[in-house]
Order: sequence, then structure tokens, then C-alpha cells
Amino acid sequence: MRSTLKFLLALTVAFVLMFAFRALMFTIYYVDSTGMEPVFLSGDYVMVNRWSYGLRTGGEGIFSYGRLCRQRVERGDLIAVDDSLGNVHLFECLAQPGDSIKVQGRTLIVPGLCNCARQDYYYVQAPGRASQPPLFVPEHSIIGRACLIVYNHAPQHPFWTGYDKRRFLLPKR
Repeated sequence: MRSTLKFLLALTVAFVLMFAFRALMFTIYYVDSTGMEPVFLSGDYVMVNRWSYGLRTGGEGIFSYGRLCRQRVERGDLIAVDDSLGNVHLFECLAQPGDSIKVQGRTLIVPGLCNCARQDYYYVQAPGRASQPPLFVPEHSIIGRACLIVYNHAPQHPFWTGYDKRRFLLPKR
């Protein structure tokens, strides 16, 4: 009886630690389309570092949005962004708050706290999708920086086959 209780306690602690690590440190997202080639291929599982720009806290409801140990997104970073529907998209940062950019022949300033906006925005574009126009993403939607392609698995294959050995633990910038 005592050994069973110890086992259940150890299993519970391991589960809680795994959940906390995945929720607070790193998260893995699946790339389901070919539109981000050559950076990401369909079937890639990408690890995102949730602490790279500071841990997101709060949001809607009782607690307001904030970041612990806040850092700015750098130009060229590959970031994971949460849209208003709960979907995650991967983008490359083209410009930071306060940068001037050309949009349809007009010069614009990327909004941010430095120029009287309520929050920082970043000008981003999906990698490999030059045909789609870039867009502004608010800082509170940024989850973290894509840091590693963990593996690639072809979705039409069963889980024990279909892995691409060339796309295993590939570091990103």
C-alpha cells in the first residue's frame, strides 16, 4: 500500500512539473501548411521559447496583460503569434515599434509606446509568403521565439513511420 502511494505521488509530481514546464517555458506547435517554405515545411513540429521576450501574464478578465523580464522582438526573429481565435501562426519580424516602413508607396511609423500608442506593435510577415502583405501584430499576441524544429512527420503516415531524418533537432536563429 505504501509503495503504491509513493508511486502515485511521484507520478503526480512528474505530471505537474511537466505541465508547468510546457506551459511556462517551451511549447511545441505543428506547421500544417506548405506556405512557409523553405523555413518551415508541412509536418514540422516547432519548439517555441515562451521566455524569450518575457513571460506573458494576465490578459482578459481580472488581471491585465504584462510581461515579466520584458525584452523586445528583434528584426529577423521567427515568432509564434496567437490570433484572437486561439490559432498560432509563425511570422518573421520585419520592423520594431518606432521604425519607419514603406507601405504601398507611403511611409508609416510602426506604432508603439515610444510614439503614443497604447502598446507596442511589430510589423511581421509569414516566412515564405512574400505574396501576402505583412501585417501589424500587437505585443500581447506574441507567445515567443521559434527556436528549434524538433522533428518533421508526414501527416499521411502512421506515427511509427514518415519521419524526415534531415529535419530532426534543427536550430533556428
